[in-house]
Amino acid sequence: MENCQLFHTFAPMTIDRDILRIALPSIVSNITVPLLGLMDVAITGHLGAASYIGAIAIGSMVFNVMYWLFGFLRMGSSGLTSQALGRRDLQGVVSLLVRAEVIALVIALAFLLFAWPLRMLADLIMSPSAEVRPLFHTYFNICIWGAPASLGLYSLSGWFIGMQNSRSPMVVAIFQNVVNMVVSLFLVVVCGMKVEGVALGTLIAQWSGFLLALGLCWKYYGKTIKRYRLTPDLSQRGEGRENLSVFFRVNRDIFLRTLCLASVMLFFTSAGSRSGDVILAVNTLLMQFYLLFSYVMDGFAFAGEALSGKRKGAGNYVALHATVRRLFRWGAALTVAFTLLYVLCGQLFVSLLTDDGQVRAASADYLPWAVAVPAFGVMAFLWDGVFIGMTLTRGMLVSSFVATLLFFALYVLLFPILGNHGLWIAFMVYLLMRGVIQTFWFRYVSKE
Repeated sequence: MENCQLFHTFAPMTIDRDILRIALPSIVSNITVPLLGLMDVAITGHLGAASYIGAIAIGSMVFNVMYWLFGFLRMGSSGLTSQALGRRDLQGVVSLLVRAEVIALVIALAFLLFAWPLRMLADLIMSPSAEVRPLFHTYFNICIWGAPASLGLYSLSGWFIGMQNSRSPMVVAIFQNVVNMVVSLFLVVVCGMKVEGVALGTLIAQWSGFLLALGLCWKYYGKTIKRYRLTPDLSQRGEGRENLSVFFRVNRDIFLRTLCLASVMLFFTSAGSRSGDVILAVNTLLMQFYLLFSYVMDGFAFAGEALSGKRKGAGNYVALHATVRRLFRWGAALTVAFTLLYVLCGQLFVSLLTDDGQVRAASADYLPWAVAVPAFGVMAFLWDGVFIGMTLTRGMLVSSFVATLLFFALYVLLFPILGNHGLWIAFMVYLLMRGVIQTFWFRYVSKE
């Protein structure tokens, strides 16, 4: 009987079911996230002036970067929570939730306190035109009040995933988009507002999503939270002090790793911009191939976070390695599928995104790099999920740092010779090296 139970636990179909149970709702959530900004742009596109679109585009980018830098609130919560759940440490699970929400609130209050300097910094970096600047300020001054909700939702989403629950974040993401669409349209079309109506719609959607997430948290875990309320785990002595040290170490590593990723992505865009408007447009369009693949693979990375963390917390390393193998089989299958899709439909996809003949023609020269994205990037996406779940954040930081150095070194060497192809080669090597280094890191840790 015991052997039968063991076989059932590690059977490939059982592991696949666990992976898909978390991955599929996460994919839906990932796809809906950019719709908040897309809906704002779509509404302002009918206000009669390009300056409205520019203001919303700059505002959305500024807030996306601000919040992305603090993505450790989600990723750190996910890995630590899944491990605590695997240990059946419900006290630790509740403490992690409260701790993450408190830190999110502190960061959000700092955003509100330094809102004016942040807005001035955004002006300096983005350099909006005289027409766009006041509209951007209006959008920023309203949406900054959504910081507590957005960062609080980051922490809650990570905690949900750590609890093996990806459906709640999916429900919240869909709900946010519906609220944003309905409220923004009402304020703009019915009430006659312009940028302020779009900003208020976004703000209301952010707070509505956060409140819904709190409600779902209480609905599903309220009894556990009431039973395992805060105790000396948050103290500065003994085990509580050690747990707090691990919490900040994990989040520090993830934050620094995010800075590496942000530097590469921002430089990729700026390098394309320096090559002229056509190359900038081509790189922007082809980067959508990367984003589409990332939306799907991040869903499986989230599954890796939840399941690998839980297996590690339970000390079940046989199940952990079985889960990692199944994740990479899914990754291989999706890599083949996306590569074929991009080979067969890549030019059609570009044509749907633009009707500019010059951009279409130029994109044909660089399309093979977009086709290669799945093969070069799949390991990095999946290992990120596994490493977050196992809280091997130092490995993530080291791999990202080394890959980032290689990216800039190759760009300096190759761009003068190959131009934009040199930029794409540097980016491909950057993706590949993250995955390669993490592979060796995982093997080293596994031997220990």
